Amino acid sequence: MKIAVVGTGYVGLVTGSCLSDVGMDVTCVDVNAEKIQNLKRGVLPIYEPGLEDIVERNSKSRRLHFTTSLPEAVQGAEAAFIAVGTPPGEDGSADLRYVLAVAREIGEQMRDYMVVITKSTVPVGTAEKVRAELQAALDRRGAKIPFDVASNPEFLKEGAAIEDFMKPDRIVIGVESERAKDVLSRIYKPFTLNGHPVLFMDVPSAEMTKYAANAMLATKISFMNDVANLCERLGADVNMVRKGIGSDARIGPRFIYPGIGYGGSCFPKDVKALIRTGRENGYALRILQSVEDVNEDQKHVLFTKVKQHFAGALAGRRFAMWGLSFKPETNDMREAPSLVLCEQLLAAGATVCAYDPVAMEESRHMIGDKIDYAADAYAALQCADALLLVTEWREFRVPDWNRVKQALKQPVVFDGRNIYSAAEMRLMGFAYSGIGTK
Repeated sequence: MKIAVVGTGYVGLVTGSCLSDVGMDVTCVDVNAEKIQNLKRGVLPIYEPGLEDIVERNSKSRRLHFTTSLPEAVQGAEAAFIAVGTPPGEDGSADLRYVLAVAREIGEQMRDYMVVITKSTVPVGTAEKVRAELQAALDRRGAKIPFDVASNPEFLKEGAAIEDFMKPDRIVIGVESERAKDVLSRIYKPFTLNGHPVLFMDVPSAEMTKYAANAMLATKISFMNDVANLCERLGADVNMVRKGIGSDARIGPRFIYPGIGYGGSCFPKDVKALIRTGRENGYALRILQSVEDVNEDQKHVLFTKVKQHFAGALAGRRFAMWGLSFKPETNDMREAPSLVLCEQLLAAGATVCAYDPVAMEESRHMIGDKIDYAADAYAALQCADALLLVTEWREFRVPDWNRVKQALKQPVVFDGRNIYSAAEMRLMGFAYSGIGTK
């Protein structure tokens, strides 16, 4: 089965690679010639555990191909996944220019029946716009070629995307014909042999499912951050509260860990887009507006704690920062809390020395040389007034605290992810501050 995947960003590259890994003939296409040349050499544009091996293996087996030519990619393909970016506009709406441009070009190049599948996260109603672009392109050619448009939103967690694709919780597919359903069923058959459910539904419901899922997860995070902030004022420990409510099967233990706000490419963008969609349709999503407001405020919490500890005297001080990416196991820094924290510390006259296992190169692109970068976690501590834990990478969980104490000017730790025990830290002689803890 031949498949085309348009876009070699996070979603497109994972999708194309995993489909090729189960035996399909996949061609990934991108307008960025440098990115395509790098992929042909095995150099990936993103960091995702396990992805490099899959790309290398299937490229050598000639099941996975990379090109800048869309006509080459769609020739003979039964299905084409659109996985290009949908960056948010200033008003929060999703920018569909790239999605519709791809649909238009597919319509100009297709020769036989094809299912065109939106894999990018797109607002409800996008499939109809894609259909219109395809049909308009065919009409200009005077071509009467049948096609279907389907919606197949992704539910990949950065850092665990390969596992999520190969062993999905569920596969959501919006279709409008039995022919399209048959094509998508054949594509996903290898991933459902172990009982992973495929949920077929109408296209608008599939488009809405993606936004609703991310909005719900973002809501859980902001809710817990709100509770954590109140716990501090009441003398309660949010870690105990989290365990207390997480044991309720109706709530569950996932996504109720307090911290310094969510970031990344999905939650911030999708919450904004859903709020915008509601507004455009005369309905105010009040809970989601609060979710966004709480998250933006939460990104300032760690700086406020630092400022209070040092009585506002931050000018001339140096701070060590462990972690830059918005979450572990990725180099993604889009909407990362570290960006806000660095900006605040620098504006207060402080300097920052950061270490992240994989995101420092990305940070150099986004922040430049405004902060210093260390060769390892302990090097970042040298002559620092305090340690700020920003991303909960595995290697930060059990550091050599004697070594940490010796490197710091004073034993002060601000834990933005609550991965350390307040009692143990204080017993070792550290001034410790977490999120919503005693």
